[in-house]
Amino acid sequence: MLKHRLIPCLFLRNGVLVQSRGFKRYQMLGNPVVAVDRYNQWGVDELIYIDITPGAYSGLNREDVASPSRNNILDIIRDVSKKCFMPLTFGGGVRTLKDIGDRLACGADKVTVNTAALDDPKFISEGAKEYGSQCIILSIDVKRAEDGSCRVVRSGKAMTDLDVIEWAKKAEGLGAGEIFLNSVDRDGSGQGYDLELVRTVARSVNVPVIACGGVGNWDHLVEGVRQGEASAVAAANIFSYKEQSIIEAKQYLIKSGLNFRPDGAGEGVK
Repeated sequence: MLKHRLIPCLFLRNGVLVQSRGFKRYQMLGNPVVAVDRYNQWGVDELIYIDITPGAYSGLNREDVASPSRNNILDIIRDVSKKCFMPLTFGGGVRTLKDIGDRLACGADKVTVNTAALDDPKFISEGAKEYGSQCIILSIDVKRAEDGSCRVVRSGKAMTDLDVIEWAKKAEGLGAGEIFLNSVDRDGSGQGYDLELVRTVARSVNVPVIACGGVGNWDHLVEGVRQGEASAVAAANIFSYKEQSIIEAKQYLIKSGLNFRPDGAGEGVK
């Protein structure tokens, strides 16, 4: 049986890590490179970085813990990949096949695609043909409409008429290797995953589904696997303020009887 994965998701805005809530409010957390060291020590299964910088990219010209400020996403990927000892995914701002190739060449193992795929679904199949389906993750931002239906959101804000299930199934057919499913409604809320959404998507496709959005405690991670039937559970804010949070989360998941790889801290699960 394939093991489930625990994946920290780090959001980048203007070259620094930020905490996100509802895709509207952002709080600076620190340097994207410095963060990698502790995740290496904690035995993280994978890392996902998503660049949510609006408009033209610009850094904050801030030197942090001897790490230079970067105003180019490719420089950040290079810096992160040099220190990262686990599979690394980068997303945000991917518009062309060259964008995918550049990120992979700089050290990313996978790339998430979002808006470009909405604009032209063939972009998924072209990317999968050029670089392999295992490198292409479709990122789907989802918001519930007033009637309760789940609709795909464009650029984190504008709700479309596109049904999330139809879009996920189409993307799988076009060659997407995984689905990164992020609930806009639950983002930063601490209320837990939208389990109905995650479960419905997971049952509709045969590729792995990564659940994201809303984790406020370790039980929410357990629910994401058991009730949401996700292949991987991702979270952002909950890992930002507590030392050894990944170790605690991994131990809690394993103690709950779930099939996760033990943490890398040398302690295992007691």
